[in-house]
Amino acid sequence: MDDATGAMAAVVAPAALENWRRHCHLPRKPWTPHAMTAASPAVHSLDVSAATFEAEVLAASHHKPVLVDFWAPWCGPCRVLKPVLEKLAAGYGGRFRLAKVNSDDEPELSARYGVRGIPNVKAFSGGELADEFTGALPESQVRAFIDRLLPGPGELRRREARAQLAAGDATAALAGFEEAIALDPRNGAAQVDRAEALLALSRVVEAQAAVEALDPLTAADPCHAALLARIRLAVTPGADEATLRARLAANPANTQVLQQLAGVLVAAGRHEDALAQLLEAVRTARGEARDEARRAMVQVFDLLGRDDARVGEWRRRLASALN
Repeated sequence: MDDATGAMAAVVAPAALENWRRHCHLPRKPWTPHAMTAASPAVHSLDVSAATFEAEVLAASHHKPVLVDFWAPWCGPCRVLKPVLEKLAAGYGGRFRLAKVNSDDEPELSARYGVRGIPNVKAFSGGELADEFTGALPESQVRAFIDRLLPGPGELRRREARAQLAAGDATAALAGFEEAIALDPRNGAAQVDRAEALLALSRVVEAQAAVEALDPLTAADPCHAALLARIRLAVTPGADEATLRARLAANPANTQVLQQLAGVLVAAGRHEDALAQLLEAVRTARGEARDEARRAMVQVFDLLGRDDARVGEWRRRLASALN
């Protein structure tokens, strides 16, 4: 493809890696749709400015993908691409939203999102920049770009099940997550959600088995860190702190009991007591027992989250014990 038409680029916003579950678990801002008129029963394309960008693009992208077309009146390729985007926005019937930004009128927005050449189309999903391309691409390539952003049947079923889980119906949600996985076995988010539903049903052993079966990329996704830590540290009903401490005193190398004790303390909100118990094991145990204690400490860190002031202090203590 020559310079006149531009080249497609798959650019993922660096912030998406840092805001590890803003698009998964944390509360989202409410979204009020753009005003509709009688002549326009569904708004799929609209002009946005710096004043409306937050509501019409970022908040709206939690509900469907939003393509933002940065253009200018003097730009020839922009005049070629704009009707293609508008045609597809109408043709897809609301499955995505097209937002248009006049870069001459909105230089601050263009600078904020690193627009260096126009037309520049940036796709937002879950409040984050997901992908982009520059140049007047042919309709077939724009359509392929859009199709990659749209959720398939498995993802749609997963989202329905998440709503059921949020409403407190874990049994229905579990069935929904299993249907989603059957539709798309590669949907790691559905597999994590299934483990969460199992935990909500107090099926702790099954939830932990589901976590251990996750593929490495899904398990390492910071988006899931706190939830996976909560599942790994969960204990079966009836676990008793005094009994666990007695069993651990009799056999300090019993990593299973050590993990259960940490889970009981965490469940009681005694995170630092759990960390102190695990740190002592790191200092005194050897081999696999020591490594299990270290991994359990990391799980508590994940559960607390990187912004918790206690995490930094206990990480330093762990580093000192290891060295």
